[in-house]
Amino acid sequence: MPTPPAPETSAARDLADLEPILRPIMKAVAAAVGPHCEVVLHDLSGDGMEHTIAAIENGHVTGRAVGGPSTNLGLEMRRQEAEDHDEYGYRGRTADGRELRSSSVYLRDPDGRVIAALCVNVDMTPLQAARASLDEVLKSTGAAPDRDEIFAGDINEVLDNLIETAIANTGKAVALMDREHKIEVLRFLDRKGAFFVKRAVDRVARRLGVSRVTAYNYLDQIRAGTG
Repeated sequence: MPTPPAPETSAARDLADLEPILRPIMKAVAAAVGPHCEVVLHDLSGDGMEHTIAAIENGHVTGRAVGGPSTNLGLEMRRQEAEDHDEYGYRGRTADGRELRSSSVYLRDPDGRVIAALCVNVDMTPLQAARASLDEVLKSTGAAPDRDEIFAGDINEVLDNLIETAIANTGKAVALMDREHKIEVLRFLDRKGAFFVKRAVDRVARRLGVSRVTAYNYLDQIRAGTG
């Protein structure tokens, strides 16, 4: 039985072959990325570079429209057409100075001649504005003050948080603390006003594994300046 002939493959020879395929892709990219993303199809099958834009989505990004010209990179490509000019993520610039993040792919016919370019240009202005706003909110003006506010639904949660912070500041587990470490915990808590909470001394004493009397004794030493 004879082998069936291989199916013929068709290659694009001019923009008319490519445009029906590329237009839906252009719309999809523009819709997915958003109104700050321009997608352009350049017809480079002729010699002129003055009116190469054959289709465009979100042309407001650069202010261009169908019938508009090539960019300087298109001119460079024409100068050395045999070389690979595809580029991804390079920086572009609009006439009014806005920064773009751009990618360009050059499409060739079976003879290797460039017949079209598909270009994506993303206006970075909205992202840069968002970053500037975040930087303003997050920027540090120096060492952060020792003033972490605790939000809780119960005052004992606030107290417990202060106790754990005081313990962590010593760098020691409670089981390994000596007298000085425990006094340091109470000193921190006294400085933070923790003992204005009812029965705070009892709660701290239990956490440190000391008696209520010992905790009060430590606190008296701290306030007398002897601890």
